[in-house]
Amino acid sequence: MTCCAAFGNRITICNPLPVNKLFRFSDVSSVRLNKYCGGHRFPKQIFCSTVFLPQNNYLEQKKDGVHYDSLRVLEWDKLCDLVSSFAGTSLGREATKVQLWSFNRSYEKSLMLLQETNAAVEMHKHGACRLDFTGIDLLLVKSAIGHARRGLPLGANEAMAVKDMLEFADVLRLNLEAAIKEDADWYNRFMPLSQMILELVINRSLIRMIQQVIDEDGSVKDSASSALRKSRDQVRMLEKKLYQLMDSIIRKDMKEASFLEVSNVEGRWCIKSGSNQLTSFKGLLLSSDSGTGSILEPLSAVPLNDELQRARASVAKAEADVLLMLSEKMQKDLDDIEKVLNNVIQLDAINARATYSISFGGACPDLYLPKDMDGYFTVESSEKNDSKASNTFTREWLLYMPKAYHPLLLQQHRQNLQKAQKDAKNATAKKFQGDNGTWKGERNVDILSLEMQVSAVEKAHPIPVDLFIDRKTRVLVITGPNTGGKTICLKTVGLNAMMAKSGLYVLSAESAQLPWFDYILADIGDEQSLSQSLSTFSGHLKQISDIRSQSTNRSLVLLDEVGAGTNPLEGAALGMSLLESFADGGALLTIATTHHGELKSLKYSNGAFENACMEFDEVNLKPTYKILWGIPGRSNAINISEKLGLPATIISNARELYGAASAEINEVIIDMERFKQDFQELLYEAQHHLMLSRNLHEKLLLARRKIVEHRSSQRNRKMQEISKAAALARSALHKKVRHLRAYLVKSSEPRKTNKTKLVASDQCPTGDNSGNTTGSRSSTAVEIKTQSPSVRTELPQVGDTVHVSSLGRKAIVLRVDRSKDEIVVQAGIMKLKVKLMDIGT
Repeated sequence: MTCCAAFGNRITICNPLPVNKLFRFSDVSSVRLNKYCGGHRFPKQIFCSTVFLPQNNYLEQKKDGVHYDSLRVLEWDKLCDLVSSFAGTSLGREATKVQLWSFNRSYEKSLMLLQETNAAVEMHKHGACRLDFTGIDLLLVKSAIGHARRGLPLGANEAMAVKDMLEFADVLRLNLEAAIKEDADWYNRFMPLSQMILELVINRSLIRMIQQVIDEDGSVKDSASSALRKSRDQVRMLEKKLYQLMDSIIRKDMKEASFLEVSNVEGRWCIKSGSNQLTSFKGLLLSSDSGTGSILEPLSAVPLNDELQRARASVAKAEADVLLMLSEKMQKDLDDIEKVLNNVIQLDAINARATYSISFGGACPDLYLPKDMDGYFTVESSEKNDSKASNTFTREWLLYMPKAYHPLLLQQHRQNLQKAQKDAKNATAKKFQGDNGTWKGERNVDILSLEMQVSAVEKAHPIPVDLFIDRKTRVLVITGPNTGGKTICLKTVGLNAMMAKSGLYVLSAESAQLPWFDYILADIGDEQSLSQSLSTFSGHLKQISDIRSQSTNRSLVLLDEVGAGTNPLEGAALGMSLLESFADGGALLTIATTHHGELKSLKYSNGAFENACMEFDEVNLKPTYKILWGIPGRSNAINISEKLGLPATIISNARELYGAASAEINEVIIDMERFKQDFQELLYEAQHHLMLSRNLHEKLLLARRKIVEHRSSQRNRKMQEISKAAALARSALHKKVRHLRAYLVKSSEPRKTNKTKLVASDQCPTGDNSGNTTGSRSSTAVEIKTQSPSVRTELPQVGDTVHVSSLGRKAIVLRVDRSKDEIVVQAGIMKLKVKLMDIGT
């Protein structure tokens, strides 16, 4: 049997069986409980809690509890507050926190969140499509939607908030359409936000209506309705009459009274007089105090005050009618307006992630999904395809984050720097005092100290760590001195992994590669619980036990000071057993910090282990917060004590008690560290030379390209010069040919005259010189043949080889013009026109 207990708007349902579903209907303002509650409908929203929780719900709550505790010790809540502060609206900040605290998030969802962040970053770079929702009160919009859904009048401020939201969404959509029209590639670069924005339905008629009836200060305009204008005119008229009445009453009583002023009590015009002061007019005593005086409503003002109250009620009714009209107008497009509200909230949360990522110089991580435990991973493409694209390859690193920062340390440093700069700026603004331009010595000293403080804060920038974990590594053991940065290193890995999973950029170099972890589980800090009678050691064991039961082969496990808090031998044995269980498939990656030397030896018996230590500067006796990979940390207590001045006898005795074997191990570790440092120096030198070689190679390629361009330009210039010279030569040849033709024409006329004379002499010979005539004729024929070359009787064809008399050389016929008795020939590189009479065979 189901029992219900109602307290106000809260109903507690006690049922041995679970309540299956809680439905909200969009058409009514109610909630319906199905199956075990008979499908009854309640007029108000209720909150249901079952007395008996089923076993699976208990396990889910336990899993979420372990995950929540892990994120709490990583200080994820502080990072969520920091990211949400970049949202422009209150609902956007709430949505950002809810999204960041979501535990059950799939790999595809993480990729989609990163894609949204990338799109918002691209919008920031574009400039015209920035998602800045500052100044829009979405709480008022949500309240307006609720009033409109229930058929109630809107508030004037609510109507203005709706108008502001719709206007901003409309401008954003228009800017996006303009950007896509200018370059269609922006649509894909802004996806999926471009699709979300372009799908918004904006009712411009509602915007215009709100602008017509609501003023910028949130009041209803007089022009909203004739009834409102008439009522407000009446109110102004009555207030003017009351002012004149009060003024006349005060003027009459000024001779006798020392203090009278007009006052307003609950909308009624009254006169306030001094204490123990009598007035000459009659009125109603509204209040009296011996210290402050009396407030009277003159009898002559009572009718006007009553009429003023009725006029104000008419104004309120007319305003309510106007606002109800807006509410009815909103009801027609209520679903579209609610969709715009939800999309704006979502866009504000996405913009908060993008703005934080840009502000702190984050980089989009290469988030991949590990497929198996043999080093081969499947990376699913984040792009939308009809079928999921995948690319299988072998990665060199399981986790690769060069120069990774702890986000909260970076934020703390930024706050400290801003505070120091602000103090120095304020002191500088106040250092010059007085009109005579004198300087105060103490003030000058304060300014110098503040400037030195700013410089010191700038130098105290957080040190990034390089995290390079090989793909075969499943457990990383980090050792090092206290306050050396081991815990900061754990939190840096955990927070950046959670940031990548939540759609945030990681604070690392652009080449960061991280696997997608289904759970990020951590045991860091003092877990002592007095309520559960748990010691520090027991608290750690309980948390580690819960982590071990909930972790999978895709989880990230972070353990701080594993095996600490108990007998060193037992703690070391327990720590070794725990880490080996995680290495055997209990987690994808486990990072543990410890002081137990036995845990350092696991690397040499199990290939899934790797050692690292935090570097310590023995000269300055302080940690450097840098990670040395592949080297187990060594004890520095005796050496530090010696440098701090502890007596030599105590130091030598301590070394004897510590043992020669341990000293030899430390010597080996020292040699390894020295070898590691030498290797790093050589590696940096090789990288430097490689960079120089690359620069030289680029310069050589650039020089080669310039040489090719110069050769091409020189060739073009020479060709132009040759073409120009050829044109000049062709022109000169044409001129010479014309001169030769003219000369030939002139020289051919005397030849014709001589020929005529010779023919006449042949026809009329004399008997005396008949013998001479034959000889003369013969010599003349020879002379004519010698002086006139043979003329071609038939037209040449294209391609024939002819003899050009003017050039004295052969040429090839290119074109024949019968109408002009001309042909075009080519002799060598020259082309020219010649007459038919100028050519021969």
